[in-house]
Amino acid sequence: MSDLWNGLNSNARAMLGQRDYSQKSLAERLATSGVDAGELIAKRGELDAAWIPGVELFTRRVFPQRHRGFFGEFARMEDGVLNAIGLWPKQWATARMFATTAKGFHIHPPSIPEGTSPEAWFQRLFIEEPKNYALRPYDLEQWDAMFFVAGNVEMLLVDERAGMPRRVMRFIIEGDDQRGPNNAGVVIPAGVAHALRSEGSVDTIMVYGTSTKFNPAFEGRIADGVERAPLPPEWEAYIAR
Repeated sequence: MSDLWNGLNSNARAMLGQRDYSQKSLAERLATSGVDAGELIAKRGELDAAWIPGVELFTRRVFPQRHRGFFGEFARMEDGVLNAIGLWPKQWATARMFATTAKGFHIHPPSIPEGTSPEAWFQRLFIEEPKNYALRPYDLEQWDAMFFVAGNVEMLLVDERAGMPRRVMRFIIEGDDQRGPNNAGVVIPAGVAHALRSEGSVDTIMVYGTSTKFNPAFEGRIADGVERAPLPPEWEAYIAR
């Protein structure tokens, strides 16, 4: 095997690399190469050590309407995930991402009660009393609840809350125009950085609700250069004269 590449010149051999085809666990793929939303939902019980606390990922029902299109549900007041966690958005919006574009990481600031540290607050909120949803200050910090009507999107989440393990979740959600197990809704807590990348050749259409009304001060940007469209250097030099 040491002579397998002896037919290449030395420069090519020095640059040579190989893809890792080893079988990784679901938790490892979640944090690295990514997984399908449907697989995550089906195996949720096996991922406590890899899951970002407060993140919700749930199946949505999409009904085809023959010769017309489709109809998809997101939430009902009487049941479902949003009902269970007591999150009802105060503002709804839509966004369209052209094919092959991306939204860089952005993050919303958590609200920390006076008299406690962020570390102690998150410990209580997500570790000691994770089902006590009444503790969550939805009115004081922005949580996002979203789904996708069309296109495919790769979502990346990174937990940046003080004192919490820095976990990464990477997964694919498919729009309602591709009915299947990857039609999912997602809830993202404040303090969790999130980025989106449109996959494939179809534009992505997103619908999302926020626990607070839009506040520019709540929009923190991290590694968002992908959103910018730099001008050609010649143009930059010309307009700077």
